[in-house]
Amino acid sequence: MSAPSKVAAKPAGAAKDSQCAEESGPPDSPAFILALDVGTTCVRSFVLDEQCEVRGSAVDAVELLNPQPGYFEIEPESLWRKIVGVITQAVKNAQLTPPDITCLTISTQRCTFLTWDHRSGEYYHNFITWKDLRADELVDQWNASWTKSSMNWFSYALFLLTRQSRFLAGSVLQLMNGQVTPRLLFEIMNNKKLKQALMQKKARVELLDSWILHKLRTGSSRDKDVEHITDVTSSTATGLYDPFTLSWSPLISWLFGINSKILPRVVDNGYKGFGHVHPTAFGPDWANTEIPIAASLSDQTAAIWGSQCFQKNDVKVTMGTGAFLNLVTGDRCQAVISGMYPLVAWQFKKPTRQQGAVYCIEGASHDFGTVVTWAQSCELFDSPANTSDIAQSVPDTNDVFFMPAFSGLGPPVNDYRSASGFIGLTPSTTKAHMVRALLESIVFRLVQLIEAAEKETSQKLHMIRVDGGVSRNDFVCQFLADLSRLRVERADNAESSIMGATFMAGINLGIWRDVNDLKRFRKVARVFEPRPKEYETIANRMDKWSRTIARFSDWY
Repeated sequence: MSAPSKVAAKPAGAAKDSQCAEESGPPDSPAFILALDVGTTCVRSFVLDEQCEVRGSAVDAVELLNPQPGYFEIEPESLWRKIVGVITQAVKNAQLTPPDITCLTISTQRCTFLTWDHRSGEYYHNFITWKDLRADELVDQWNASWTKSSMNWFSYALFLLTRQSRFLAGSVLQLMNGQVTPRLLFEIMNNKKLKQALMQKKARVELLDSWILHKLRTGSSRDKDVEHITDVTSSTATGLYDPFTLSWSPLISWLFGINSKILPRVVDNGYKGFGHVHPTAFGPDWANTEIPIAASLSDQTAAIWGSQCFQKNDVKVTMGTGAFLNLVTGDRCQAVISGMYPLVAWQFKKPTRQQGAVYCIEGASHDFGTVVTWAQSCELFDSPANTSDIAQSVPDTNDVFFMPAFSGLGPPVNDYRSASGFIGLTPSTTKAHMVRALLESIVFRLVQLIEAAEKETSQKLHMIRVDGGVSRNDFVCQFLADLSRLRVERADNAESSIMGATFMAGINLGIWRDVNDLKRFRKVARVFEPRPKEYETIANRMDKWSRTIARFSDWY
């Protein structure tokens, strides 16, 4: 395996935007990568060296606003102050100065957006997060409409004629709350300030990554006309983007009357024009720096890279605020019909192969973190760290089951009107039974996603790589291995998004030559092997849990 080359930190004025992804200077100074990860619950920044050792870090909580039931927002300038705070603190914690930093890389949550006038700085609303349900009625109306039904049937007819997978995907296309499309349409219909700004051609849409890139590149300067860009892995899950054609979808724009000109331009992950951090972005200590922005990618792509799922049929499961299963499908965009969806996993355009895209299919269960937080608030346990021991203190759930459906049930059930709740409670039920039922339900939903992914791709999986806070739970990981009959591999470093963003920046900047150079940095903490003797018993429990889905379905 080749050794990594070192990249010298560039003095102010030494680097150009067009060169930031190509330069790999002589090994005369160490490389320090500053990684920013903006998630749903926290903002984190880490400084890593070229051996991927953490030299410094800082974390701050995201203030999630809930102005009315179903609304989940983030005030943008408050978020920016937190971003500045964790970045500056991480560098200090690493006992470095800003000129020591070689490059910056960012990872962001997807499908969180705002609209604003970027020149005046006027926001027409706060960030509307992917958890937001304000467009719920609009989603239901559209999915029950004649227009949607006709489009599905027409797409299926085209599939029968052409056998093109993009038309098969169109035959099951529907709106989902987690996409940007319905929430943006809701704001366009109901926000008077935004309506007026659109008529005056002052408003534009920012995904979280495109807004951060704008703020990083302009700082407090008056020059606000930097390139309006988003990376392909952030655009791909919005519902506005067509992964088959690798462009904003003209059909979606036409159906919903959304002008694609207000959307950022989509760039690949090896884009050479991400630019530099403006010297005024982080305060006076950064005045003489010109730090290149080496990579921008979504949190799920960062987790894929952090888990080193680079080959076809590699699969990772992120268990955090939500659970996301991503199965890499290679250089072909796979049409899926189970409620999972095809996405661009990452893209590096190459001179010999212009597209350069690697695809995945994704399935999500949005309530992992919510279930744990809710159960703690109900005093079922003091700390999530204790739940593994609590669950293992009883041999089973005493026939108690839980349905984790605060946001409905996603694929392959696809019932977004489902209710949450316990079933089977008796006077002999204890807190331990209820905690175990909660954790088992989390695994049941994951196994549903795994089985759907195997069916969609006609592939038998052999191993799952897990990351995220819930992956630290030994009971969950072992139960998942037993029920899925797959090896479950948990990395030593839980910061998969930070690691993935760091890996991609290092490849773009020439710190490491290729993904083979990254293998040395993956350290496995534990592998959970399936226990065949346990399978029949817990499979029967999942069958019974599956039958309870009908009891909770179509409740709301």
